[in-house]
Amino acid sequence: MDDPVPVLLLATSDPVSRGILGDELRRRYGADYEVVVCADHAHARAVLGGLRRWGRAVALIVGCYGPSDRDGLDLLRRAYADHPAAKRAVAVTWGDFASGPTVFRAIAQGHADLLVLRPERPRDEEFHGAITDALDDWHLAQGGGFEAVRMIGDQRDERAHTLRDTLVRNHIPVGFHPVGSPAAQRMLESLGLHDPALPVLVLQFTSPPTVLEDPSDPEIVEAFGLNRPPPTDKVFDVVIVGAGPAGLAAAVYASSEGLSTMVVEQQAVGGQAGTSSLIRNYPGFSRGVSGAHLAFRSFQQAWVFGTDFLFLRRVESLGTDGPVRTVTTSDGGVVRGRTVVVATGVDYRRLGVPQLEALVGRGVFYGAAVSEAPSLAGQRACVVGGGNSAGQAALHVAKYAEHVTLLVRGPSLAASMSSYLITQLEATRNVTVRYGTSVVGAREHDGCLTAVVVAPTGGPGAVPAEEVAEGVAEGVAEGVAEKNAAAGPEQVAEMGPEEITASALFVLIGSVPRTSWLPGSVERDRAGFLRTGGTGDPDGAGSGAPARSPLPLETSLPGVFAIGDVRAGSIKRVATAVGDGATVVSLLHGYLAGHPPAAPESPPAAPAAPAPPAARTADPGNPAGDALPG
Repeated sequence: MDDPVPVLLLATSDPVSRGILGDELRRRYGADYEVVVCADHAHARAVLGGLRRWGRAVALIVGCYGPSDRDGLDLLRRAYADHPAAKRAVAVTWGDFASGPTVFRAIAQGHADLLVLRPERPRDEEFHGAITDALDDWHLAQGGGFEAVRMIGDQRDERAHTLRDTLVRNHIPVGFHPVGSPAAQRMLESLGLHDPALPVLVLQFTSPPTVLEDPSDPEIVEAFGLNRPPPTDKVFDVVIVGAGPAGLAAAVYASSEGLSTMVVEQQAVGGQAGTSSLIRNYPGFSRGVSGAHLAFRSFQQAWVFGTDFLFLRRVESLGTDGPVRTVTTSDGGVVRGRTVVVATGVDYRRLGVPQLEALVGRGVFYGAAVSEAPSLAGQRACVVGGGNSAGQAALHVAKYAEHVTLLVRGPSLAASMSSYLITQLEATRNVTVRYGTSVVGAREHDGCLTAVVVAPTGGPGAVPAEEVAEGVAEGVAEGVAEKNAAAGPEQVAEMGPEEITASALFVLIGSVPRTSWLPGSVERDRAGFLRTGGTGDPDGAGSGAPARSPLPLETSLPGVFAIGDVRAGSIKRVATAVGDGATVVSLLHGYLAGHPPAAPESPPAAPAAPAPPAARTADPGNPAGDALPG
């Protein structure tokens, strides 16, 4: 028997709005959703409670707010308790400007996800576009549906988690089936696999389906048909290392302006931003946008303009071949470019607590791990961090988990997190924020996390309070290493450790720049971030060009630029990373104009052939047609 379809619920006491919205929703979505229309909010709350008890999935709740219905926002606020994963839309009528401040305040507090204008004409595609986007986000978060790739693995295996996260972030429809489940057992039997090496990937889009047992990244690339080696006979105008917001923006602008562009990415488009469940303050997206959606649209845009991509390739080194820069990848390939843009971003810092490191992938996750949130239904979770990424992760996990504790090492979030996120965290009933708290240990059962051990920040072996802020300005967001691992059992006891029950811990602290593959001649600050636009003699690296100071985003190695989070002094925000990517292209044009490509060597000239006799033409000044002198 098929699962029941998701529910789309509308509630309003305004008969006009109920008629218009009810007709629009039934007509457009009635075939794929059960559209429920309630005439009053008490009835709607009763229906939502019943749907929760029956285990029915609610995709969208639409409430109204205006002169004829002042209770719609309260309905949406209360609905979170029964259906936290449901999208919540507040509908208003055009021209009701007086309701704006109240509605916007409700959205800022997290009581509603989006604002829609009540349709005033048939086939109002602006209205339906907003509804469709919300439903699309809901479906992506739930998983299920079409499975281009089926994965069978241990739910708490680090490799299985990494593969699933990589596939999801690259917009590859993947279905995960825990080993031992009836569905997984049926699939293994149909494939004739007995005790296979896990995880198993089944590529449903190939004919016949391709089966991979515990595949490496190169094997996955090969199976997807993406294992084309980089062209050895081509020198790109620009090679971009990293496909986060900065790298993708640079690719869009470079390729759209006629520069031959190659992007090399080791995991998935979007970088750290790609793991953000919802970015509400990115310009142009009034309803917010997930990091994965934003990144994938940028990837498609760059692809349309002609950018080449190499995926699941880790860059090993940067070299020089005369005026050409060479980028060597983990599969032994070499990409050649007249310029290189480093957009590798940063990694989150490791906590350095041995008990936690042993549980990575089995309850402990570095990064937001959006794909893990639905599996936490009815459980408790912790998030470590004080920046926007941590706030977004806590809010997203709270849509599924029974309770989320946000552990902040500093005394406040004001200096490190956007105000709108702080407001939403305060308004979310199943999120608790604990300040001045550091993680010092863990408890496990049967190899899986069961509790997080915390202690006050500033105790023996803990991080000094002045170092804990994960800021947004120069030098602040670089973070510091977690020092709690240095505290022995006696010191931990003195700090007054406390256990917090948790099935999952998401760690989003600090910033470790991905720069180890670069030569030592590329200047870094003390934290490892790349210095750009400084003074000195950058041409000591052998370019042969006259000594000069680097361009604004250029590193100490001529023709090598750094953008986004990896750049020293950058503001750690998606919009500023995109700005770096756009800005660097104008600098690339200037650099390339001053460093034209070397002319290809010509073969030895053949002996000149005898000149043919001059043609005899009729010329009024030379009627005989005689050949004229030189």
